[in-house]
Amino acid sequence: MTTLPGPLVSAQWVADHLGSDDLLVVDASVVTYTQPNGTQGSLSGHEQYIAEGHIPGAVFADLIDDFSDPDGRFPFTRPDAERFAAQAGALGIGPGTSVVIYDSVVGQWAARFWWLLRAFGHDAAAVLDGGLTAWRADGRGLDRGHVEPTPAVFVPSERPTLWADKAEVERVVAGEVDAALVCSVPPKEFSGEAPSRARAGVIPGSWSAPAAALVDREARTTLPDEKLRAVFEPALGASRVITYCNGGIAATAAALQLVRLGGSDVAVYDGSLNEWAADAGAPLVVGA
Repeated sequence: MTTLPGPLVSAQWVADHLGSDDLLVVDASVVTYTQPNGTQGSLSGHEQYIAEGHIPGAVFADLIDDFSDPDGRFPFTRPDAERFAAQAGALGIGPGTSVVIYDSVVGQWAARFWWLLRAFGHDAAAVLDGGLTAWRADGRGLDRGHVEPTPAVFVPSERPTLWADKAEVERVVAGEVDAALVCSVPPKEFSGEAPSRARAGVIPGSWSAPAAALVDREARTTLPDEKLRAVFEPALGASRVITYCNGGIAATAAALQLVRLGGSDVAVYDGSLNEWAADAGAPLVVGA
């Protein structure tokens, strides 16, 4: 089995191992756009994957339709074990598969799929540091068109502690549970300058760590560890860290980096502000 060096791999590492029988490269891109009402919408990146190109041999994971709960109250609600196992197996992920995931932006979609794999017991997975931007940086080629996966059997082993629910977050806010809250919404949303919802604000006591602040602005590769530690410093000493954002996506980028930095008890609040702000009684503050 191809051994991954850690939760992040470089474009050069992928190039050196591309074509290995047990290595599956996955494009998990999602395209965002501004809706007529001014709010942000999401589309599957499959058309982009086909028309604009992907890493040779990469299969496509549809995080909107396949790897979310179609009956979930909010977009991108995580699927149950049965659904995830069926979709992961259809994608070609089995017990002997090493998976490298990337996306076309700053890595939050790849991180989301990495977190899902980890939460369902598949540790042989990593995110391509810098994603498609890093792959293209040295002139590496892209293929176009759809790559049909070779199905495998995925056997899930759930890790419920990797998720936090609203009730747990409520206990943290009330001071009944010791945990740090890390918020990964954009800076101007965290500060209240540019709210994205009717009820502006974030969960009280939160620290800001936007996904875009974790990577180099141009290269989109992860910042040096000392800079990341400065971003996460208030949370690094906590016994448990809960990350959240608007819909549980950018939160996984923060969670990945916290795990890299040695966090042993890191969870993602899957409902995030989509759920929290929908409760008129749940407190929100501007700038935490």
